[in-house]
Amino acid sequence: IDYCIAPNENIEVWTELLQSMKSRGLEQVELFLSDGVVGMKTALAKTYPQAHFQRCLVHVMRNICAKVRVDDCETIMNEFKQIHQQPNEEAAIKVLHAFYDKWNRAYNHVIRNLKEIEP
Repeated sequence: IDYCIAPNENIEVWTELLQSMKSRGLEQVELFLSDGVVGMKTALAKTYPQAHFQRCLVHVMRNICAKVRVDDCETIMNEFKQIHQQPNEEAAIKVLHAFYDKWNRAYNHVIRNLKEIEP
């Protein structure tokens, strides 16, 4: 819908970008997918407060793999994918918490980061 070239990523840059889209007629955003860019979630909440923000699943999985031992990566990814294959939210939350419990001891920093991006 839009793009900008900016020297850095921050709330001000993203707010300006979103305000530009709003001024050109984008009245409402239902769902906004993004990687973990700094300030985007806050800028979105200011500009489109009804919008739901979701981290890109591919970026989340890449971040997890970058922070765990190579030997654990495949196992962790297979278990993480199970969360998103559940038939409903209740089942997904149950699998998510089991994932947290299992891996928290070995990868506390990874689990902490995942908890920070939970809706």
